[in-house]
Amino acid sequence: MRSALPGELRAANVGREVRLTGWVARRRDHGNLIFVDLRDRSGVVQLVFDPGVAPEAHHFAQALRPEYVVRATGAVVARAAETVNPGLPTGEIEVRVSRAELLAAARTPPFEIESGEGHEVDETLRLKYRYLDIRRAPMVARLELRHRAATAARDYLNACRFLEIETPMLTRSSPEGARDFLVPSRLQPHSFYALPQSPQMFKQILMVGGVDRYYQLARCFRDEDLRADRQPEHTQIDIEMSFMSAAEIRGLLEGLMAAIFEGVGEGPLETPLPTLTYDEAMLRYGSDKPDLRYGFEIVELSGLFAESGFQVFRGALEAGGVVRAIRAPGGARLSRAQIDGLTEHAKAHGAKGMAYVYVEEGRALRGPIVKFLSAADQVALVARTSAEPGDLLVFAADQALAAAGVLGALRGALVGLLAPEPSRRWSLLWVVEFPLFEIDAESGALTYGHNPFSLPTDDTLAYLEAEPLRVRGAQYDLVLNGVELGSGSLRIPDAGLQRAILRTLGMSEARIDESFGWFLEALEYGAPPHGGIGLGFDRIVMLLAGESSIREVIAFPKTASGSDPMTGAPAPVDARQLHDLRVRPI
Repeated sequence: MRSALPGELRAANVGREVRLTGWVARRRDHGNLIFVDLRDRSGVVQLVFDPGVAPEAHHFAQALRPEYVVRATGAVVARAAETVNPGLPTGEIEVRVSRAELLAAARTPPFEIESGEGHEVDETLRLKYRYLDIRRAPMVARLELRHRAATAARDYLNACRFLEIETPMLTRSSPEGARDFLVPSRLQPHSFYALPQSPQMFKQILMVGGVDRYYQLARCFRDEDLRADRQPEHTQIDIEMSFMSAAEIRGLLEGLMAAIFEGVGEGPLETPLPTLTYDEAMLRYGSDKPDLRYGFEIVELSGLFAESGFQVFRGALEAGGVVRAIRAPGGARLSRAQIDGLTEHAKAHGAKGMAYVYVEEGRALRGPIVKFLSAADQVALVARTSAEPGDLLVFAADQALAAAGVLGALRGALVGLLAPEPSRRWSLLWVVEFPLFEIDAESGALTYGHNPFSLPTDDTLAYLEAEPLRVRGAQYDLVLNGVELGSGSLRIPDAGLQRAILRTLGMSEARIDESFGWFLEALEYGAPPHGGIGLGFDRIVMLLAGESSIREVIAFPKTASGSDPMTGAPAPVDARQLHDLRVRPI
């Protein structure tokens, strides 16, 4: 069908006779000559139809329309110097067509394929006609980037003696995370499979089975509300390994990320990566996934304001809270409307308001709370925050965790408003030792932070029964540019300890046996020490591609409502199908 690819032809191919196939990107009729840009996945090349050389082919070209599929045969020739297109890889040559044929006609597309990046077209329309959207060069580039990243990951893990093993897509529902997608069973009426939220228990079972090192590019399903970096189905690089410490696991994973970066042409990745404990990250950045490309670190000011005349600060401290601030370089240029917007943002994250001061020439302070601060307090505040003229200081006075959340939210908003130059292109780091348990915001009940299978750290295990919120996990999150790529941990290899963790979460022995009995039984047959991680592959590719939504790096994503405009899924099914499954609509 073809002897060359349009986008791969170069000046070195001049004189070669080629057969090309592809889609008509553009057609320009200059009266005597007709020019057609022929596109396929490799790129674009210009075809020239000359009636003096091939009258039948020229007549054929008059009927061509955008997105027609054609095959053309001709000679590669050099363009005249004045017609060279330096912006096109094939811009030094063109193909003078001698024969051409139509392989498929096409309807007029609902949007221009060659109009650019594609973001200017309504996203729902792009997803409805995804097969047209994928023809765009940026979409092709993102899918090729995804392929290179996957290939690099597989090559690295294979070289490290991992086995790629598939785990079941139809499994048992268990209370370990988000809401499950359920699949009714026809053969066992009124029973249901669940699509896996992750292969967590299966990969641990592989460790019990002595596999030692496992991975897969696993499909995972979670019935949860969607956002830019979340889909109902996604892909993760799922990894588990035995007989390794947490530090050794992180080192191996750093090698994986370095291989992926190199595989997609992002150059060497500096390792070892920096590491922050969860407590350090919250204290310094107000987030457990901080973006270290910017400063804006939180400053502890509790000692400074212990005797302050400003009752808001003093009252928070007397209640056992903290006073902290962020210095925003250049923030004094923000308008009153922007300050009001920041105040509302702080309130949306639990604050009663937002105290702030501007730093003026001579490091004098100006703002609503300055009158409550003594001259000594003002001097000490400027010194403690290293404030400079033109800066803005924003404060939070509350309990430590609440203050961290408010300042973390304000930090992100300030970076967005002030758009400081990042210190580097990539900020990759580990955040470790997360709280094993937390309080559910809606129910007020104790729940787990990452998952119920994470091993407590040796120095906090003693708090399990009396003070579970003080227990830390041997956990580690990998964070890239403020986005969590994945969560991992050492696992609990002991069935007794695993039962104790589940009991702490409020599960009865009957519930534990019903949901996890098969898994706990496996742990009783000699489980090795093991750990691993699930890395969000879509998020990795999204960031490497410079995109803000994982929908841009998934071939066939869902909309924010979880629907597929192209196929119409989800959709009602035939009543007979429901009857066979013993399912009746409510």
